[in-house]
Amino acid sequence: MPTQLIINEKALIPAIAQDAVTGAVLMVAYMNHQSLTRTIESGQAWFYSRSRQELWHKGATSGHFLNVVEIRADCDGDVILLKVNAEGPACHTGNESCFYEEFDTSDWQMEPAAQDQLGATLTELAMTVAQRRKDMPEGSYTASLFERGTERIAQKVIEEGGETALAAMAKAPDRVRAEAADLLYHLTILLEDAGVSLSDVATELADRRR
Repeated sequence: MPTQLIINEKALIPAIAQDAVTGAVLMVAYMNHQSLTRTIESGQAWFYSRSRQELWHKGATSGHFLNVVEIRADCDGDVILLKVNAEGPACHTGNESCFYEEFDTSDWQMEPAAQDQLGATLTELAMTVAQRRKDMPEGSYTASLFERGTERIAQKVIEEGGETALAAMAKAPDRVRAEAADLLYHLTILLEDAGVSLSDVATELADRRR
């Protein structure tokens, strides 16, 4: 019986690209229903970029396409395996595979670094906010802000920014933490409303560091 794919709550499923001849694992990315459909129709790998929140045709920029020979799903239906013939290196670094470095176990941390946790949390939050804007579920506070428009969203960012500053002036770390979380949440909504991604903000910060 064919495996039924299980798409997670973010409508994404991990996809592994494997060289059809050598068996080497080339890369891992994510797919949604639309990217899998395009992969099947075109015969080339399409993925979903979580950072840019858009479909991604592998090789469209570099010319290093992944021509799909076979598509498989694992026994639980929660991972896709693409057996491919790669036109050039699969990794954006120019390496044949993204798995070209040996993992240094001596540098392993039992808990993720705080900055990694923050990045992952904000990325997940941005995806949730985008989905709320798309679905506009009844009873959702996030959806209600989108319904009220940019002015109300901007007001909330100003309010939360002021409350964060006041908490800091009061030397109240617990309040600062809570208010900062509220600020980041509302700022994420404002970015979605403005059509600006977290990746755009990260690029701006990186450019300023140079």
